[in-house]
Amino acid sequence: MNCESELRTAEWRRSSRSNAGNECVELSRSRDFCAVRDSKHPDGPVLVFGAEAFAAFLRGA
Repeated sequence: MNCESELRTAEWRRSSRSNAGNECVELSRSRDFCAVRDSKHPDGPVLVFGAEAFAAFLRGA
């Protein structure tokens, strides 16, 4: 899955219930993938999951 170029311009979202201290995870979604990162380290590593795999994770959570 090659999503590196999409991640450079991705819109990241965090829960509306998160506090202002940047202590949460952020999510970016596209048609093909979902990416998750630590809001404290926005330039750090990103976990990328296929859209179907992430949907299955959410159904199971």
